[in-house]
Amino acid sequence: MFRFITNRPFWVNLLAAIVLALLILFIFLQLLGMITRHGQYLTVPSVAGKKTAEAVKFLEDKGFDVVIQDSIYTDTAKMGIVLKQLPDPNSTVKINRTVYLTVNRVTLPLVEMPALEGKTFNFAMYILGRSHLQLGDTVFKPHYMRGSVLEQQYRNQSIAAGTKIPWGSRIDLVIGKGLEDKQVLVPSLIGLTLAEAKIVLEQNEIVLGAIIVDPGVRDTLAAFVYQQSPPKLNEEKEPVYIQSGQLMDIWVSAEMKIPRDTTITQ
Repeated sequence: MFRFITNRPFWVNLLAAIVLALLILFIFLQLLGMITRHGQYLTVPSVAGKKTAEAVKFLEDKGFDVVIQDSIYTDTAKMGIVLKQLPDPNSTVKINRTVYLTVNRVTLPLVEMPALEGKTFNFAMYILGRSHLQLGDTVFKPHYMRGSVLEQQYRNQSIAAGTKIPWGSRIDLVIGKGLEDKQVLVPSLIGLTLAEAKIVLEQNEIVLGAIIVDPGVRDTLAAFVYQQSPPKLNEEKEPVYIQSGQLMDIWVSAEMKIPRDTTITQ
């Protein structure tokens, strides 16, 4: 075989080498075109608004690769559907092109409960909207802080600021409606637990003020009231009246210092 090559003129061998190289290059390009499907194009269909799983299967059946690029949440669209795609619908692309999808989440994201207590009702409404929460029920109670939020509640329970709750949750607000021209008899809280005293005060439209806790108290709600201000009776043993919505301060201890229903003047 080598004698065949060496017996030929150099220019013949050179020409043969060039032809062979061109032939190899041609075969390589043809194989490459077959592998990459050169010259084959597809039109990207629209999948916006379809359920994510359906959209992925539909695109893959059409010859596209699919990647979920982002998962966000918007309350103006159904959950779990395609919001956006790239390339855009009706674009002409090569076969096996990857289509990137942005989808709406299938679960509600969590948001932090803002601090609304002490803020005006209108400002609290603005904060709720900015925090992606909704106003639920509003309850008005006699209180000197007229028009201000006294308590924020979620599912009938007080909720602390910073608590994680689902996007769009309904928040109930207790609003102060000012002091009414109404005199109420000061109840006796002596001997009651703090939890019981809170119920009595709420029933009498009196606002709980300062809570002075004695050393050694571990469970404040289970602690016993042994002093209150204003007292039930004055120095002349006469009943004391206050305006609804006013404050009452109490002192609590771990042990019951004075029996319930005492007549001792505070």
